[in-house]
Amino acid sequence: MAAVSLRLLSFLCCLFVIIISQASAQTCDNSRGNYTINSTYHNNLNTLLSNFSSHTEINYGFYNFSYGQEPDKVYTIGLCRGDQNQNQCLKCLNESRVSLADKCPNQKEAIDWRGECMLRYSNRSIFGLMENNPKVLLVRQENVTGSLDEFTEVLGNLMRNLSSTAASGDSRRKYATGSMPTSNFQITYGFTECTPDLSLQECTQCLGEAIADIPVYFNGKTGGNVLKPSCRIRFDPYSFYGSTLKLDPDAPPPATPLPSPPTNNNSSSQGKSNTSRIIIAIVVPVASVVLVLILFCIYLRVKKPRKENEIKREEDNYEDEITFAESLQFNFDTIRVATNEFADSYKLGQGGFGAVYRGQLSNGQEIAVKRLSRNSGQGDMEFKNEVLLVAKLQHRNLVRLLGFCLEGTERLLVYEFVPNKSLDYFIFDPIKKAQLNWQRRYKIIGGIARGILYLHEDSRLRIIHRDLKASNILLDEEMHPKISDFGMARLVHMDQTQGNTSRIVGTYGYMAPEYALYGQFSAKSDVFSFGVLVLEIISGQKNSGVRHGENVEDLLCFAWRNWRAGTASNIVDPTLNDGSQNEIMRCIHIGLLCVQENVVARPTMASIGLMLNSYSLTLPVPSEPALLVDSRTRSLSEHDSMETRTSESANQSTPKSINEVSITELYPR
Repeated sequence: MAAVSLRLLSFLCCLFVIIISQASAQTCDNSRGNYTINSTYHNNLNTLLSNFSSHTEINYGFYNFSYGQEPDKVYTIGLCRGDQNQNQCLKCLNESRVSLADKCPNQKEAIDWRGECMLRYSNRSIFGLMENNPKVLLVRQENVTGSLDEFTEVLGNLMRNLSSTAASGDSRRKYATGSMPTSNFQITYGFTECTPDLSLQECTQCLGEAIADIPVYFNGKTGGNVLKPSCRIRFDPYSFYGSTLKLDPDAPPPATPLPSPPTNNNSSSQGKSNTSRIIIAIVVPVASVVLVLILFCIYLRVKKPRKENEIKREEDNYEDEITFAESLQFNFDTIRVATNEFADSYKLGQGGFGAVYRGQLSNGQEIAVKRLSRNSGQGDMEFKNEVLLVAKLQHRNLVRLLGFCLEGTERLLVYEFVPNKSLDYFIFDPIKKAQLNWQRRYKIIGGIARGILYLHEDSRLRIIHRDLKASNILLDEEMHPKISDFGMARLVHMDQTQGNTSRIVGTYGYMAPEYALYGQFSAKSDVFSFGVLVLEIISGQKNSGVRHGENVEDLLCFAWRNWRAGTASNIVDPTLNDGSQNEIMRCIHIGLLCVQENVVARPTMASIGLMLNSYSLTLPVPSEPALLVDSRTRSLSEHDSMETRTSESANQSTPKSINEVSITELYPR
């Protein structure tokens, strides 16, 4: 009976594996429009997809075709896993084609992911475009046995190594597989892949964001997939891939035959021997000279196409940048109409570098427009270049920069509109704070942590925000957090690479003391601000003071005193009584670790992500938080460059803010 049960269990496990390995996922994008049966677009799509099986000239698994004329032109990309031969690849793509015709019968844009391939089509050009959405997550339900911390560390190392290998691939393939032993003598297998039309940086970014999803959505699970249009990753406790097929190397230049050496007959006479030596003495130097000349000619012939190719690539990249810049630049009249002539009724708030207005474009899209002050100190071209860099920063927990506008002395930044105002609008309001239960606040804390981690480590720009605070955390329609005002230092011509600065920017109460007092900034400055934010979110109190009758106490002092006294529950907002006490206490613990006076002792944002997602991880004991005494605060408040700032999302006044900027640094990823 036991043997039968074991066989049944084994069968069910195998069935589960087969289901996962054969699983497919489709997304049908209605936002891109629909087509009707037998329309021009439908016929073009059928023609394009039906010809996949005849494209046998491509043998490295990446297909990029288009067919038809605008506006009914169809673009398609097909990508096969690096272990699939040509027949397997075309078979998988044809199965995807049939599946999309069934599942997405009239959408102009759709994607089908399978274990061995991906097929997507659209009514817009998608080649060379990195896209993270739509995204599909497939989670294996089996839990990790043994040490979760060890598994998480090993898996993270494996996937990051594979990401680096895949991103280093060429324009034919960006693909990597590998495995590592984990706990309990198990082996975890991993796979990463990008569409090879991406650059190294784009592939690294796409895979990096997918890997960052693992501790969020797959924590404690033995396997899973993250599927995105431009890249995908997978890890599982069994081998699901074959040997990577070798690509044909570029054909080398034809070899030059060497002259045959003259033969020496031992039975010949001395005269012939002398003659042979003379011939050798003449032929060898001449042949050497000829060989050198031939090799030099080959070098020149090879070098010229390479140089032409490099010039062509540079021209293409330059044209791409111009196209990207043109797509970001808004017409001033368009923005003026969208904001009703920058009417006061459309004004959302006033920041240190200008006012923010709500607007609506002619297509119905809502936007937020930051109208910069006219003394930012940059030329038009320099400003435009910085906008292009910041606009490429895309993460679900960052407010997206849509574009810019230059008109005379006017400089406008156009952002996505985030409807639910900012975090301070809710947590500091005695009525509205009830809309944020613990589950929502916990997700907000995690989202802020992921956004800062992206800025610090995963983006192509290294960014230290320097003004993280509740009013700079906007909430979308589902109450997901989005960090605003990142990258502003690049747009206002500030010194961005120094570790010490005489121009202090930020908001008192959120600023790390080593930065506020001495101008010393680092990623740990943002960690301090994050810790203050966490304590504000949990307590529902501003950092400037917690009121006890007629007494007011600094939030960090209040939190530390209660933590030491074993009365940490006093810190918690009374509206959170139904929340998980373990999660709340752990977040208070993390917040206190972030605001420690010792900069080195503060955790990194990567460590904070692990702390939030791994309950088996033991947290260190926090030391006393960094507290600014009143005399220091008073001297700081008299700083020449300080400005008063009001919240962009509420009528209440906010703490004094010297400026709303961040530190950024460009460096290779």
